[in-house]
Amino acid sequence: MSDKNKVEQKIVETLEKNYMPYAMSVIVSRAIPEIDGFKPSHRKLLFTMYKMGLLTGNRTKSANVVGQTMKLNPHGDMAIYETLVRLTRGNDALLLPYIDSKGNFGKQYSRDMRFAAPRYTEVKLDKVCEELFKDLEKNTVDFIDNYDGTIKEPTLLPTTYPNILVNANQGIAVGMASNICSFNLREVCETTVQYLNDENVNISYFLKAPDLSSGGQLIYVDKDINDIYNTGRGSFKLRAKYNYDKENNCVEIYEIPYTTTTESIIDSIIDSVKDGKIKDITDVRDETDLSGLKITLDLKRNTDYEALMNKLYKITPLQDTFSCNFNFLVNGRPRVMGIREILREWTFFRIDCIKRQTLFDISKKKDKLHLLLGLKKILLDIDKAIKIIRETENDALVIPNLMEGFVIDQIQSEFIAEIKLRNLNKEYILNRVSEIDNLNKEIEELTSIYNDEKKIRKIIIKQLNEIGKKYGSDRRTEIINEDHIEEITNEHFIEDYNLRLFLTDHNYLKKIPLTSLRSSPEHKIKDEDFIIQELETHNKADLLLFSNKSTVYKVKIYEINDCKASSLGEYLTNILQLEPDEKVISLVATDNYKGYMMFFFENGKGAKIDLSSYATKTNRKKLANAYSDMSPLINMMYIEEDLDLVAYSSIDKVLVFNTSGINSKTTRDSQGVQVLLSKKGSTLTKITKLSQIKFSDPDYYRPKNIPAIGCYLKDEDREDYQIKLNI
Repeated sequence: MSDKNKVEQKIVETLEKNYMPYAMSVIVSRAIPEIDGFKPSHRKLLFTMYKMGLLTGNRTKSANVVGQTMKLNPHGDMAIYETLVRLTRGNDALLLPYIDSKGNFGKQYSRDMRFAAPRYTEVKLDKVCEELFKDLEKNTVDFIDNYDGTIKEPTLLPTTYPNILVNANQGIAVGMASNICSFNLREVCETTVQYLNDENVNISYFLKAPDLSSGGQLIYVDKDINDIYNTGRGSFKLRAKYNYDKENNCVEIYEIPYTTTTESIIDSIIDSVKDGKIKDITDVRDETDLSGLKITLDLKRNTDYEALMNKLYKITPLQDTFSCNFNFLVNGRPRVMGIREILREWTFFRIDCIKRQTLFDISKKKDKLHLLLGLKKILLDIDKAIKIIRETENDALVIPNLMEGFVIDQIQSEFIAEIKLRNLNKEYILNRVSEIDNLNKEIEELTSIYNDEKKIRKIIIKQLNEIGKKYGSDRRTEIINEDHIEEITNEHFIEDYNLRLFLTDHNYLKKIPLTSLRSSPEHKIKDEDFIIQELETHNKADLLLFSNKSTVYKVKIYEINDCKASSLGEYLTNILQLEPDEKVISLVATDNYKGYMMFFFENGKGAKIDLSSYATKTNRKKLANAYSDMSPLINMMYIEEDLDLVAYSSIDKVLVFNTSGINSKTTRDSQGVQVLLSKKGSTLTKITKLSQIKFSDPDYYRPKNIPAIGCYLKDEDREDYQIKLNI
């Protein structure tokens, strides 16, 4: 292109000129529903079916409806047909379907189950559509020209109930979106009635929770539901419903969240089995048939099916989230509204519909009254009327002559002139004229309704009560409180098994399953290294690793890699990021942090610390000041309950005591209490359990109270003497 042909354009001006009209068209004329609950595509389709007589007539081919709808909706036939499919009873997408259908319309809960072509399926309007089109011909709403000006179509439908809340609706516009969940019709009608009586009513008391066509269970969280009701934005969780078949040892899932499909669920379960997250399922099948949705899971023997389903809720779409965005068009402007605002706007809309209908009825009745008042005048002299008509030679003068003869206007004259000759008798005229009083009363009553909003509200309430009884049904989605839901964490997916831990002097830790240990018990360790502690526990326990720096490290045992006896194990210096001269000196495994840690120091003191002092609400991996460092540590041990211990001093004194004599503390670095008294500068050198020593008379070394100096070790109780006896 030559430089002469180039046209310089400013991006902002170009966007305003070209993009903004497109964006507004998508928002206003395509994607966002209006106060009657319909997008334009829905409204055009249903109105076309209404004009085709499909509210009372027999079903017709879907292809016929699609073709007729093109007069209002200039889109491709498949786009129109897909809109029709979602509105049908057969598709199960709506809580209250608008279209009674025959044939295969696919299923909302299936990604792969396709609907049949429009030439094979048949449709008509469902009975509830009477409430959508009620009094449409009475000027209740505005009509506009279609795209080529050949047909008139309504801008809204005069729905007699808040249809806006009864069916799920989703739309994506430019720069905004709309996602509306459905509510139970009976609850919506009752809530609206209560709102009309008192605008400050507690909405959530009557409108329990969303109700989806797919059923399932809704996990009720007060805050989440209140956010949705108050702001129009928020989310709630849905989960599948299932039965357990004990005879065949299988789980049958028969209702799933509205936001997912059977194929997504099955794919996710298969992936979880392949990844090893789930090990209790042997087969998964889609057994959906004409009787309804069913996904069957075959289980291994002795599987806890409830625990399995809780895991599946956590990692598959069997539990899913519905995100709400109550974005509607109100007077052509998008607005995000809570339930109370929606009911307020719908009430304004419905009041306007009834006012317009009432005004239409008043006008019609006044027109009729005007004609009858003219007819009443000729009752005075019927013969005169006949004579005027007979003696008028020119047909065009009949009307003017009647107007002049009876002092009536042209409309009244034309009405009289059109009466058949056989009806120009006194009886017929008297019967017609007798309607005048009733008409006056009806006009008066209608006028009072038009001028009194309270009366209009009573009409709306009456209609809502009738609709709730006629079309209402029980909830499909069960409500379960969050308190009844077991919280599933990642730990639920960890396999639990018995194992043994080995700690070496050079800071190596081996985690060996008992099954592996039985098959190869030979240990491999480095030269000059040796095992300092052996501990039997299980994979889901917590592990406390105490170091020589008065620090304790906490890990989940399942976070440590399994190994074989023939390997060196995990190097704790790297895993725990220990200081160069720091080493782990003791291990403690626990499930519930019950029991005590006992610490004994060279100065003869002993500290008894509640193990719960090492439990933390957060996932802290390192706790400083795990024990006192005021005196060198001689021994630490974990005890579940109090027991007898033996203390040895540097001058061969021995003391037997029970740990119950030491009060427990919650302060981790407590210095403890004096247990062994010092004599001539003696120190505590060793602590062992009494059950591991064979004293001839243990009570000889037991004082009445601690602290105590202890007694000298008898010759027969010396370890070497004991060893000789055993040999």
